[in-house]
Amino acid sequence: MIYYVYMLKSKGIRSVTYVGYTNNLKKRINLHNSGKGAKFTRGRKWVLIYKEKLKSKKEAISREYYIKNNRSLRNDIKKKYL
Repeated sequence: MIYYVYMLKSKGIRSVTYVGYTNNLKKRINLHNSGKGAKFTRGRKWVLIYKEKLKSKKEAISREYYIKNNRSLRNDIKKKYL
C-alpha cells in the first residue's frame, strides 16, 4: 500500500505547519479542514504545501518523525513550497 507524508500550512495571519502521514491524502486533508483531523489541526483551514510518496507505513511513520523533529528541514520545505 502507498502512504504519504505531508505538510500542511494553516490559512490566516498567524500561519503554522502540520506534518502527518496517511494512505488517503485527499480524505485526510478534508478531515483536517472539517475539524475531524488531529486535535492540533482543529479550528483552522489548511493548505497542502508538501507531499512525499512512500512504499510502506513504517517508512511513512519514520519519515514523518524525521521531518517533525528536524526544524531546519521543515523550514526549508516551507520556503521551497511557499
